[in-house]
Formats: sequence, structure tokens, C-alpha cells
Amino acid sequence: MAMDVVDYEIKGSEMQFVEVELDPGEAAIGEAGSMMFMDSGIEMDTVFGDGSQQQGGFLGKLLGAGKRLITGESLFTTVYTNQGSGKKRVAFAAPYPGKIIPMDLSQLGGSLLCQKDSFLCAARGVSLGIGFQRKLGVGFFGGEGFIMQKLDGDGLAFVHAGGTLLRRDLKAGESLLIDTGCVVAYTPGVDFDIQYVGKIKTALFGGEGIFLARLTGPGTVWLQSLPFSRLASRIFAAAPQTGGGGRGEGSLLPGVAGAGILGGIIGGGDSD
Repeated sequence: MAMDVVDYEIKGSEMQFVEVELDPGEAAIGEAGSMMFMDSGIEMDTVFGDGSQQQGGFLGKLLGAGKRLITGESLFTTVYTNQGSGKKRVAFAAPYPGKIIPMDLSQLGGSLLCQKDSFLCAARGVSLGIGFQRKLGVGFFGGEGFIMQKLDGDGLAFVHAGGTLLRRDLKAGESLLIDTGCVVAYTPGVDFDIQYVGKIKTALFGGEGIFLARLTGPGTVWLQSLPFSRLASRIFAAAPQTGGGGRGEGSLLPGVAGAGILGGIIGGGDSD
């Protein structure tokens, strides 16, 4: 299927969104719940699979849907098609603070491996598949890096990274040790492996886990400073019901001194 060539504009700083401009007949595909707005004249349609198998018959659609199910995504993809007579725009918003990265697959060798929850949207024709790590050790201990989402084609795709983005170009044989959750994407030439942290004390009390991802060039790696799993764990740890830092901060009597303590007592907290 021919790729749609689309223009785009990324707006915002910490909470970004991308506006994709579609010529008549052009289309973009997006993850469920990522659409922010669209111009009148754009038709939204939910298709079975990844949106690139519409001409491949039922078997092709079933294969595309199966790949998405394995990576934890929905069986369906939303396609936004410009049915009007002029240029139209559709916008897709990032799900949490970070950066949106435009990936021109034609300049990346036609393929890209990314974290399964980082894909945001793409031009119609980009295929969304899976990229299993072939090494047994990575399968057992690789965490988020075991099942990656594979983007194939020669069009534009947009990937979201949490926090601050770092791009590293690795030379042949050059390696980088990374927390598995901080890996956003990398080109297929990069070798993904895992490495034991080396010391029992560090593994147990270092807070970084027992294994790190080891990425070896040649190729390009994109990293994020705030994986969503890390953000979610911090929020959960601070929630009042878990006994975290949120206890006693709420108040049933806003503006009254000591109301936060009173609220904690009423809510079952300690009286000291």
C-alpha cells in the first residue's frame, strides 16, 4: 500500500500535541484515545488491525490485529481520512508530559523498534507489528524491552517519550547501559541485550533493579528520562490509601489551621 506523505507541526513544550495536515484523500492512523481535534471534512473510521492491511483481505487484517493484541494494544485502529476538497488538520495529544518525536522511516532504513506504549500516530501505510527479542535472557529479564512494537514503511510516524528526550548515535561496537524502561526506540541495527548490575548489594538496594539493558551499535537510540511506569509508581506511592506522602495533606476544612491533621484523624490516620 502506498504511503501518504503528510505535513505536520508539533506544538507545546511539556504537554505536546502534533497537528497532521492531510491533503484530500490522505489519511493518518492513531492510537485509540489520542485524537485531540480534527477539522470538519475529516472522516473518522475504526478498522480491524493496524490500518495498513485494508487491502490484504480478512487474513491480513486478522494478522495485523493479532500483532497489536500481543503488544497490549487494542484490536482496532482509528483512521482519519480527509474527505473534503481542501487541506484539513487532525491533532493527536501526548498522554503525559514529555516530547513527541517525528520518525521518518524512509531515513531510518524503513523500520523502527519502539516501546509498545510509545506509538502515537502515523501516516496511513505505516505497518504496526511486533519485534520480539530473540535472546532467551532478554525474554526472562528484559521487562519492558522484551516485546517491542515494530514500525515498518517509508512514511512518517510519531512516537512519544516521557520527560526529557535524549538521542544517541552509537558506533559499531559502542555500548550503552540503560534502565529498560528508559528505552523509547532504536533502529534495527542496534543489538538489545541485558546485563546484571554486578553486585548483590547494588541489585538489592540500589533501586534500579537487578538487570540493565545493554544496547550496542551501530545505530540510533532514543531515551526518555521519565518512563510512564516510573511516573505511575511514584503517584501510587504518594497516594493517601498507600500510606505515602499524600496522607494528611488533604483537608475537610479548607483555610482552617490544623484542618489537614483533623482530616487525617477522621480518615483513620494517626493522632500524633
